[in-house]
Amino acid sequence: MSTATLRSAPAAASPFPNDTKRLQHINSIRNATVGAQMKRVIDILFQTRQAFTPEQINEACYVDVNGNRDVLEGLRKNPKVNFDGKRFSYKAKHDVKNKDELLVLIREYIQGIAVIDLKDTYPNAMEDLKALKSADHIWHLSDFDFNDETVFPNEPRVNMEVDDDIKRLLRSIELPRDMLNIEKDLQKIGMKPATNTAKRRAAAQVQGISFKPKPRQQKKAYCT
Repeated sequence: MSTATLRSAPAAASPFPNDTKRLQHINSIRNATVGAQMKRVIDILFQTRQAFTPEQINEACYVDVNGNRDVLEGLRKNPKVNFDGKRFSYKAKHDVKNKDELLVLIREYIQGIAVIDLKDTYPNAMEDLKALKSADHIWHLSDFDFNDETVFPNEPRVNMEVDDDIKRLLRSIELPRDMLNIEKDLQKIGMKPATNTAKRRAAAQVQGISFKPKPRQQKKAYCT
């Protein structure tokens, strides 16, 4: 073969073109903080609702549970994770798997139930929750976006007419922007709030959910 032929021949492609990037990706995951690695695992458990061995977790999201004692212990102690000695699985606060069971659960909480406790029951819970609201099976007192609020059952056996004057009065009441302030105002007048926003937000942080301030705007109470 001539020198010219060698120069004109294309360079051989690397047999492992993506290996370097893949290894870098895995290395970045395993060098991440314990909290970040735990969140990856919990996200997999939440999304799939399947039980994973440490080896299967490694294959699914590259977190080496057996190779990082802090991650292992963190997952075993996490309230959102169930560990049976061999496998990890997601642990929701309430054992609910579909819209009908969701409505039954909500109706058990006449004083209201936190959305954050319903959100993680099963993957499509939020869509079903909105469908229940649209069908008037549940209701609320303040305008919210299903992130940090409480829902109440709409009791079908109670049909109460409300005068227009009372409705207008309720709509004219300006509510504090943050539920924490509403709860503080209730406590000041000797009433016990049905919700505990501070506790709920702390629990959400365990799941890696962050609460961003909503755009500043006046919120008014209304009846549904």
